[in-house]
Amino acid sequence: MPPAPPLPPVTVVLDRHDDALHTHTALAAHHPPSGRITLHPGPGTTSETGLAHDLLAALGKPPMLPGRFPAGRQPAWEAAAAWMTALPVTRLTVLRAHRLTARRAMRLLQLQALTGVHLTLVCHRPHLPAALHQALRTADYSLTADFEAARRHYYGTPIAESPAADEPTGPASRWLTLPALDRLVSYDSPRPCAVPCTPPPIAWRHRPPPVPLTAPTAQRVARRLHAATAHPRLAAAVAAALFTGASLQQLATARPRDYDDAVATLALHDRARYTDGCAARPVPPWAGIFLRAAACFTRLFSGDQELLAAPGDRAHLLRVAETARLRPPQPPAARRKGPAGRVEWDWRERQEAERYKAVPASRVRPSRR
Repeated sequence: MPPAPPLPPVTVVLDRHDDALHTHTALAAHHPPSGRITLHPGPGTTSETGLAHDLLAALGKPPMLPGRFPAGRQPAWEAAAAWMTALPVTRLTVLRAHRLTARRAMRLLQLQALTGVHLTLVCHRPHLPAALHQALRTADYSLTADFEAARRHYYGTPIAESPAADEPTGPASRWLTLPALDRLVSYDSPRPCAVPCTPPPIAWRHRPPPVPLTAPTAQRVARRLHAATAHPRLAAAVAAALFTGASLQQLATARPRDYDDAVATLALHDRARYTDGCAARPVPPWAGIFLRAAACFTRLFSGDQELLAAPGDRAHLLRVAETARLRPPQPPAARRKGPAGRVEWDWRERQEAERYKAVPASRVRPSRR
């Protein structure tokens, strides 16, 4: 592998007189689609996790990650690093940096080491505070008190004005009904391969491929998923279900090695051939960000565990899809099993089971065993 590029030096801006112009300029530079994030830490907290939640919020994510985690430690920093790597974010400006504890400052330096982001710390004081000075002892950094130089760091060079925000800030209220989600809660039960295998491209012999999303629909889906959850694996699992038509059980067979970012393929496994066997599916461009985030998150947090959601994450996965207002086709009102307004995820499975029960016994082939 080629050597990693050297990290850019950390820039420390000294806003000697706590001038509102610095704060307003840094906040105006915030534009995630352009790779620029401005983090304004919430007052009254000194916890490292709280700072990570602020960063997730700056990335446009709900700050809390759903699910249960080992020792109760929420992997908020790993999630932030994963999203920053996948989006990608190139510049991170942190306001009120003079209030950072040494440990929180070290967290930001570790984040820079993981992501390679250009990190700018804005101290609204005439001198570098002791905690920040302690954290920066092992870092390559430069100091500036010049406003125009600071502005170039907030925006990058050359300075580009942020376009008007034309994307929604949260999931829309109108449902998107997507047939590719029909099998998400399927009763099939494929398992991951015991040893690594190299699946061939899928041939779709046993069922038709899901219809690709149109460009406008894919854009809406991506925006909704980004706003619905900070959990990279859950977001990636919903995205993968939409371009594979696979069940949660089969999505759970994927490991980090099964996603090839270079050729944009995702391999799912099924040795028993409940569906199409072990096969690689092409990943559409709109879904690549979610798969890259999930791969980075899994590598940082859990090693060689599931790349996507695990079967035990089913409730959280469906809640993410519903938060994004994504659902499979629903039964007519007369055939609903649950209350009005509740998404029925197993409607297609029930239809198939009812049709099978209706087949006369004389037409059912006896088992050859």
